[in-house]
Amino acid sequence: MSRKPAPALSAKTLLERNTLFRGLPAATIEQIAGLASRRTYKSDALVFMRGEAGDALYGVATGRVRISTSGPGGKEVFLNTMEPGDTFGEIALLDGHPRTATATTLAPTELFVVRRQQFQSLLQREPALATHLIELLCQRVRWTSEQMEDSSLLDAPARIAKRLLSLSASQNKLKVAGTPLKLSQEELARSLGLSRQIVNKHLQTWKREDWISLGRGTVLVKNAQALRTVMHV
Repeated sequence: MSRKPAPALSAKTLLERNTLFRGLPAATIEQIAGLASRRTYKSDALVFMRGEAGDALYGVATGRVRISTSGPGGKEVFLNTMEPGDTFGEIALLDGHPRTATATTLAPTELFVVRRQQFQSLLQREPALATHLIELLCQRVRWTSEQMEDSSLLDAPARIAKRLLSLSASQNKLKVAGTPLKLSQEELARSLGLSRQIVNKHLQTWKREDWISLGRGTVLVKNAQALRTVMHV
């Protein structure tokens, strides 16, 4: 018996769950949701490309979106996968500068779109919203600095373990604990700047130890404590 797809999130529910807007007053959430329009995409459709004018924030109601950029020589570098409840494009929403990455759908996808011009008008009326976003952006700067530090100080298995633990913790806040991460080994390798062979080597070792289980394009963390020991070897 085939599994029914999860119902599409409403704009209000998506905003309430997302870290970008979580914790804001209900009235403010309602105002932002009122700005959102819906757009549908087929699988493997381009949402926006790096370098294009940034004029909107996107939220995933259904489907999945791949965020990537270009490395030296034009090689694609995977950054993240957006799933229902996630938002992306917030940098361009705030500064209006060109997109820093490319977004492509991985499945039939429905997105909420909030245009920058309308959002800027709301920011001027809601100072608390502006303060909230400044604090969040500061957190993201700290996160970026941490990733750079990890690349310099942690070896490959520690970086892989840390990324799996981080993704698993984030997902468990929104879903039932024990839900596999929808993450291929290729995507994990690209996000860490490692080869797929190196990532596969360590994942297979941890699978034999029963710390994780692997599926087709999925990883399930079964023993988080064991993975933490890898980070402190």
